[in-house]
Amino acid sequence: MSRDRMPASPKTQRRRAPAKVASNRPRRPYHHGALREALVEAAERLLAANGIEGLTLRAAAREAGVSHAAPKNHFEDVRGLQSAVAAVGFRRLSGALTAGLSGAEGADEAMDGLARAYVGFAKANPALFKLMYRAEKLDFGRPELQEATAAASGVLQRAVADRLAGRLKTTPASEQQLAGATAAWCLVHGFATLLLDGRLAPVLARMTGNPEAKAERLLDLVLAEAKTSRT
Repeated sequence: MSRDRMPASPKTQRRRAPAKVASNRPRRPYHHGALREALVEAAERLLAANGIEGLTLRAAAREAGVSHAAPKNHFEDVRGLQSAVAAVGFRRLSGALTAGLSGAEGADEAMDGLARAYVGFAKANPALFKLMYRAEKLDFGRPELQEATAAASGVLQRAVADRLAGRLKTTPASEQQLAGATAAWCLVHGFATLLLDGRLAPVLARMTGNPEAKAERLLDLVLAEAKTSRT
């Protein structure tokens, strides 16, 4: 047998063996410029998959592919990480509420759009929504979270101010605006919370029609009832 047809030696075969395929999970060193964003994204994935109790610094580090000590460079404790995730949620909620106002004709229609956007956000992001209102899990002294919550509440307050514009009120406009925003928030937040907790299931079971559309229909009826009680 000629030399060019001789089988490769074991050493040659070992040298020619293909390299192992690296893990699909990106591994970022602790000094990576986007580490904070990567940890927040990882934390949000964990939150959606495992709920609030499954969101820890170690779990977020593992999900992001970094050492367990890396989060300490950006978050002093788990409340810091959870607060950053909640801030992301409030910014998204602000965007959803703003989108709910688009195309509305008249103040009442705008308020209905806000209510549907609020409940729709809660339904689409149940774990994130619950975290956003778990005060014991968050640090509301953090500027990032303060700004995000203020932006979301500002959308609601401006919509209420538009609805109150031109109406005669016995109380100062600023107080009436705050009261109106609080009333609207209580209605939609209460509805969203009861829906996520399954407390509206007995009510929805008594309604006819498409099961997927029952919650939206019930919300429309609640909003109509609220308008009737104001007149």
